[in-house]
Amino acid sequence: MKADIHPSYHRTTVTCSCGAVYHIGSTRENLKIEICGQCHPLYTGQQRIIDSGGRVERFKKRYGMK
Repeated sequence: MKADIHPSYHRTTVTCSCGAVYHIGSTRENLKIEICGQCHPLYTGQQRIIDSGGRVERFKKRYGMK
């Protein structure tokens, strides 16, 4: 293999917006993510509907759902 062509490998801290912190190995340092396994709806079982501009209400009104 050629010398000095591989990126350096660091012990990295990954921080989620929910406050969870993970320590992994990566070529990047100090990553910040928006969603992780502790706050993802698939893993927690809690689904959150993010309503931007009343889209959910417009859909329910248009198709007659209550």
